[in-house]
Amino acid sequence: MPESQISNFEYFVGVDEAGRGPLAGPVVASAVALKTDHFESCITDSKKMTPKKRVVAFHEIYEKAYVGVGIMNEAVIDDVNILQATFLAMQNAVLDLMTYIPAEIKSRDNFQKKVCLLVDGNRFKSSLPYAYKTIVGGDAKVKSIACASIIAKVTRDRFLHIYDKLLPEYGFKKHKGYPTREHKLAIKRLGPSLIQRRSFKY
Repeated sequence: MPESQISNFEYFVGVDEAGRGPLAGPVVASAVALKTDHFESCITDSKKMTPKKRVVAFHEIYEKAYVGVGIMNEAVIDDVNILQATFLAMQNAVLDLMTYIPAEIKSRDNFQKKVCLLVDGNRFKSSLPYAYKTIVGGDAKVKSIACASIIAKVTRDRFLHIYDKLLPEYGFKKHKGYPTREHKLAIKRLGPSLIQRRSFKY
């Protein structure tokens, strides 16, 4: 769905997350407002891209868009559940994004009412003062959401690479905390890691 077809709004922010399914580590969300529609990289659902192409696109997105990131760690996930933690991460990503929007834009009349968040998925909850529209499969349909999916995925992967260096025996660099056979065997052999989601079933 072309963003320009959504009436009554002037500014569109794509919102997506990475890391709802893993057994360990944070859920990371991103919010992206494009400055241009022209990209050299192929911008699509991050899951359909190779790691190398995601990283190249990641840098280009930061050059050609306003970008915000929100992160909720495993402790928050265990405390409020993964769905609510995802909503919080998305909300924080939008708040972070807004710090990068030029003041001359934010000071325009009725700016808040002219912003529409385009959120990947079928559910969203927020206390933000912006309208939103959920779009199932949005990361394959809307460029700003696809950009957000790439930013969230690359950002989260970088965290897991750091965790892998701290806890190499769990293999986080390879499986990124997802419930692979290797990950489950490591938990069974070593016990839960420091970044394990205790509320998830292993």
